Amino acid sequence: MSIRFSLSKSLVAGLAFGLFVQPVVAQETEWGSDAPPAIRKTFQKDDVFLKDLLAKMTWEEKCGQLTQYAGELTGPQPIKKELFSRIGTGEIGSVLSISGVERCRKMQDEALKSRLKIPLVFAFDVIHGYRTVYPIPISEAASFDPALAQEAARVAATEASAAGINWTFAPMVDLARDPRWGRVIEGAGEDPYMGSVFAKARVRGFQGEDLSQPDTLAACAKHLGGYGAAEGGRDYDTSEISEMTLRESYMPPFEAAMEAGVATVMPSFQETAGRPSHANTFLLQDLLREEWGFPGVVVSDYGAIEELLAHRIAGDRNSAGKLALEAGVDIDMMSDIFRTLPRTPETEKAVDEAVLRVLTLKKDLGLFEDPYRYLDVERESQVVMNPEYRRGARAAAAKGAVLLENRDSLLPLDLNGVKQIAVIGPLAADARSALGEWNLVGRAEDTVSPLMGLQKNFENRGIKVVHSEGCPSWESDPSGISKAAQLAAESDLVILVLGEPYDATGESRNRTQIGLPGSQQDLLEAVVAKGKPTVTVLANGRPLALTEVKDLTPTLLVLWHAGIESGNALYDLLVGDAPIGGKLPMTFPRSVGQIPLYYNRKTSGRPPAEGVEKYRVDYHDSPLTPLYPFGYGLTTSAMKFSTPVVSSKPGEWPIVIEGDISNTGSRTADEVPQLYLSDEVRSVTPPRKELKGFERFTLEPGQTQKYRFVIEKDDLRFVGLDMKRTFEPGWYTVAVGADSDAAANFRMEVGEDGLVGVSRP
Repeated sequence: MSIRFSLSKSLVAGLAFGLFVQPVVAQETEWGSDAPPAIRKTFQKDDVFLKDLLAKMTWEEKCGQLTQYAGELTGPQPIKKELFSRIGTGEIGSVLSISGVERCRKMQDEALKSRLKIPLVFAFDVIHGYRTVYPIPISEAASFDPALAQEAARVAATEASAAGINWTFAPMVDLARDPRWGRVIEGAGEDPYMGSVFAKARVRGFQGEDLSQPDTLAACAKHLGGYGAAEGGRDYDTSEISEMTLRESYMPPFEAAMEAGVATVMPSFQETAGRPSHANTFLLQDLLREEWGFPGVVVSDYGAIEELLAHRIAGDRNSAGKLALEAGVDIDMMSDIFRTLPRTPETEKAVDEAVLRVLTLKKDLGLFEDPYRYLDVERESQVVMNPEYRRGARAAAAKGAVLLENRDSLLPLDLNGVKQIAVIGPLAADARSALGEWNLVGRAEDTVSPLMGLQKNFENRGIKVVHSEGCPSWESDPSGISKAAQLAAESDLVILVLGEPYDATGESRNRTQIGLPGSQQDLLEAVVAKGKPTVTVLANGRPLALTEVKDLTPTLLVLWHAGIESGNALYDLLVGDAPIGGKLPMTFPRSVGQIPLYYNRKTSGRPPAEGVEKYRVDYHDSPLTPLYPFGYGLTTSAMKFSTPVVSSKPGEWPIVIEGDISNTGSRTADEVPQLYLSDEVRSVTPPRKELKGFERFTLEPGQTQKYRFVIEKDDLRFVGLDMKRTFEPGWYTVAVGADSDAAANFRMEVGEDGLVGVSRP
């Protein structure tokens, strides 16, 4: 199996994650000394125990292992009353959306009363934390620190497994180029390299070193494939993607998840090129099984097999089930179609293979050895909501924040003479929205909202905090704006918390307009008009169009939906207790009319040209450029990049690019050097530029740190016209800087044997 993205042996825990790519090696490098890579056992066709068990199973019991049902309400279908009786007769092999040791134990007891006593697997959407809710995944990606994402997944796995769960439907590794799409909250943004690095981190965090350990979860890479390319940003809608774009942009994060040992994969709801993913043999057989050699379980999305009827490629339920099974789907989630499949030689062979994969997963999880290994009441009480996890969530929330504007150098705050702070805005006291979407177990009452965190911490310093909502978060209602503006006028400082409520983001929460909703823009204008120093904080789940916001407020901080410790993290950021250093994992457009807009788009035969107004790729009424580019984010100190150099010798691999970054300011601050390459000429049109490495540093005033990027030959391969990865010698433009708009530093010529030479502009 050829995998494009793996990690160099020189990575150091917590410091050098995501620097560069390397070819596959026999012994995968650890992602931190305490978190070795996941070990995924191969498909155990020759396992004597599993083969004997399969031979004892009736057709109904086999189909039962391929049937998954919800234990609690989730999705568009109701709970079936006969759930327990069907578990007892072996007609259900896994249960989703149930948690808690007591409830899971009752179902496992029932499974062990069945004829063959095959244990259940308990699955759950543990997306960005269990009870201790971490920031939404796009915020984790904004940290540009995969170690953080791995640790967040490790905490989630530890908590969720203590509550009886064995399997999570995460990570989502879909590439997202359209911020109208609500599910951008679940991924790592628009870049395939970055998505690959974070896919590995999250898989390893969930699965640990050994799936049979009781503090692990089987991970699920979703949604294969091209789900994030749905037309118009409409969830579940059609995607039109060429095979080349699919392979070059959308597939690398899935390949990376394979390399990290992901246990399961979920197809996407939508169709691509005429075939829904749940019946797409190219995706699930040719690519996943044959080309990538994936040995694990493929689980359908919720009710997706039955949806093949709505796609109109199947005329009845049995036909839909047969299409999905033969395409490579092993488990039917909530369609209840596999249970009634007609028995034929073709379906029997496919069912036997699918059942062996499901049984292998259960064996990998250690459930045959001990069906109750995840069901320890004492462990549940000790692990869930551990105070140490909250401290980690606070640090993660701070690390994912992105500073977009600081024109008056207001941050970090100088509190001398500040006696009263007005905290204004509809998202300030909204603890539920602070948790974000795809949070099923976290509780608002456990959550420190922005207002709570600021009140507690500022009042401990003797500063009074007053509050006004001003307007609703979604509806247009200006009735409270004048009161909020008056409160701002009476205060020394204003913290204005705006953005999106949680239920305006996530699955099926797509937006045609991605500015501030409701009356929030009017509130902003009224508050800013009072002339008081104002920090505008955005609690959001997607990139927003902020042209009017930028013009009004000189200080703009993206907090995202930052989880259970949102308010405390916000305080840390405002006063400088936590350095601000996050970067945008998705482009922020000027307006919705520019979408899709992403940094690594292809060039045109008529690219934009300064002073040329017509017959170029451009808009008549707007610049083509984004408001804030991919990788953008300010620091609160002054940073200086040295001119990078190639430190490796000509005629050898790898090519090493090095340089220095210095904090020339007066405050401790974070910065992220980013490496971008642009292939100047190739046989297939290249992207404008491509991210090939990044590293986040915390620098004290006056401190200088060396960054180092390593490029292997495989890192320069691309998908050719034959749909295979190929390498072509040639010239590359190299840019290292603080975002994707970094200016070119030099050109390098690369041949079959490595570096040929370097040319300065």
